[in-house]
Amino acid sequence: MNQGKPGPPGDEPTVRPETPDGDFELPRPARAAAAAHDEGDYELERPRPSETPLPPPRTAPPAAGPRTPDEGATPPATPVPDPATPLPDPGAGAPGPGADPTDPAAAQDGGSAVRAVPASEAGGVPGPATGPDEGQVRPLHDPDPYSTPPYGEPGPWAPAPPVQHPGNTPAHGVPSAAPPPVVEAAPPAPDSAAVTPPADPWGRYDPWAVAAAATPLQQADPVPTEGKRRRGRTRRTLIAGALLLALASGGVGGIVGAYLERNGGMGTVELPQAAGNDAGRDPGSVAGIAAQALPSVVTLHVSGAGAAGTGTGFVLDERGHILTNNHVVEPAGDDGDITVTFNSGDTAEAAVVGRDSGYDLAVVRVKGVRGLAPLPLGNSDNARVGDPVVAIGAPFDLAGTVTSGIISARERPITAGGEKGDGSDVSYVDALQTDAPINPGNSGGPLLDTEGRVIGINSAIRSADGGDDPDGGGRAGSIGLGFAIPINQGKRVAEELINTGKATHPVIGVTLDMDYSGDGARVAARGNGGGPPVTTGGPGAKAGIKAGDVITEVDGRRIHSGEELIVKTRAHRPGDRLDLTVERDGKERKVSLVLGSSGGD
Repeated sequence: MNQGKPGPPGDEPTVRPETPDGDFELPRPARAAAAAHDEGDYELERPRPSETPLPPPRTAPPAAGPRTPDEGATPPATPVPDPATPLPDPGAGAPGPGADPTDPAAAQDGGSAVRAVPASEAGGVPGPATGPDEGQVRPLHDPDPYSTPPYGEPGPWAPAPPVQHPGNTPAHGVPSAAPPPVVEAAPPAPDSAAVTPPADPWGRYDPWAVAAAATPLQQADPVPTEGKRRRGRTRRTLIAGALLLALASGGVGGIVGAYLERNGGMGTVELPQAAGNDAGRDPGSVAGIAAQALPSVVTLHVSGAGAAGTGTGFVLDERGHILTNNHVVEPAGDDGDITVTFNSGDTAEAAVVGRDSGYDLAVVRVKGVRGLAPLPLGNSDNARVGDPVVAIGAPFDLAGTVTSGIISARERPITAGGEKGDGSDVSYVDALQTDAPINPGNSGGPLLDTEGRVIGINSAIRSADGGDDPDGGGRAGSIGLGFAIPINQGKRVAEELINTGKATHPVIGVTLDMDYSGDGARVAARGNGGGPPVTTGGPGAKAGIKAGDVITEVDGRRIHSGEELIVKTRAHRPGDRLDLTVERDGKERKVSLVLGSSGGD
């Protein structure tokens, strides 16, 4: 720190330039005073006893800001001044009370009523003991009533300097954490002349002046720590409140939801529903076909000696004739019971009119029933693969069940029955194959086309366990392989059964070797009962067929077994002409014949 040098005694003190950190050095005493006190120890003059005691100095309230641990504590007994802070110059004080106000040295210091005295006068160096206190050790000065730090006693109206603690000096303009308390200076004594301080920068920065202490320094970059704390507390409070509100809302919602679920809501529940619509369905749709056909479809319950069963049938005419399968009514025998249940729920007793095991068809009749609606019959020759069909029946005694599908194949040769062992109960059908679900109980029911006309009689299914009779021993369900007797064949057989009680079968007049494993149907070497294999005078004999010949085609279509030849023959009426391809000794030839007739059983 650069300091100005004092001039000769009596001269004005040289103005000291301001240091870069903003501190100023107080003026030093005049040279004459320095020469008079060469010991270097100075003591401020004590108050005279004759003077009126002044009230204790008032202390200004501390500047606003956070308090430090040292704030308000009693200063240490012997504080150590900061080495970096310049000490007040003892020679810069103003003359005390009674001093000549015209003294230029007194006026120079701004009217401060303090003067420097040698240590020998103030008791700094004890002299010879005299008076009542002679022989006692006298302290350097009397006890300080103002608790002034050990820099000398102030005058009765001068404020005590602030306590300075050792430590690092803060940067210019940035005070320490807790600025020292501001002590308000006592007013001057009434008897002292009011002196206006000259326009001197040293007077404005007098450390003893009130103005310097009353203006606290400002922080270079204030940090509102308390504001941040308040905002943090506010934010935590808001978050905690939001969490509590969410928990409360969730709890209330769960309670309300549980109440509504258990008690069915707050009031009466009325669900929306479409208005009633009694509009009819398209006659070609499944619903339209079912609506037309169901009144004509019946369920048959058959019981006899040690056997019972359930099947389906449909009305043929208004006289009460009903067509069904032979295997449906077979358990009744000659004296069994057959009960017919109509779609309306009405029941009636029925009797067998005629039946044929070779075609697996039977006709029963109910009496005393009026208002019957017969189903119209279609033409099975017009059916094509892929045509939609509808099946109606009572699978597993579930009356009035409607299923739908398509025609999967035509002229599918199948055989059913054969429980008797002699082949008399085997049926040969050139069937229509369908994927409409057919199950046990559907037997004898109608297979309808899109016009609601009967094109087949549902008779057999192929099951996963190998069973092909839905009402036989096996009770397996449908796998989409159902078979129906073509209605063209059923119509002819039904008419014969109604008219004569028996059905005729078209025949070729030959005996077939059913054990032949080759391709085609071979004529056996011997006939049934030891007769000739080719009936004498029959259709085969007239066409030149001989024992051992193999028939490979019927009407230009290949056959692979004797069963297929029978199926193809029975698909015709007696008197129809057939064109056959016969192989003999490795050579093929074409033959034509007219089918004969045999009585059915």
